[in-house]
Amino acid sequence: SSVFLIHSFRKEEFHLEKTSGSLKGILDYTEEPLVSKDFNGNSYSSIVDGLSTLVIDGNLAKIIAWYDNEWAYSCRIIDLIKYIWK
Repeated sequence: SSVFLIHSFRKEEFHLEKTSGSLKGILDYTEEPLVSKDFNGNSYSSIVDGLSTLVIDGNLAKIIAWYDNEWAYSCRIIDLIKYIWK
């Protein structure tokens, strides 16, 4: 599955970097020429497609992200169970 997002930023510059910190393991970024079936079985909630992402006038971004709906959702449920268990 994929999601198409257009967002306007207040800052004049937009930097798309690999995700770290609190979203590590949840959000990913790729610049490989992949198609939808390449994301089957991927545990990330969303993978930003760097080759399809555009930044216009420094503050408007068109972002395309891919995800495996069922598998990624199941992985987040497991994360939630682990969090509650602690």
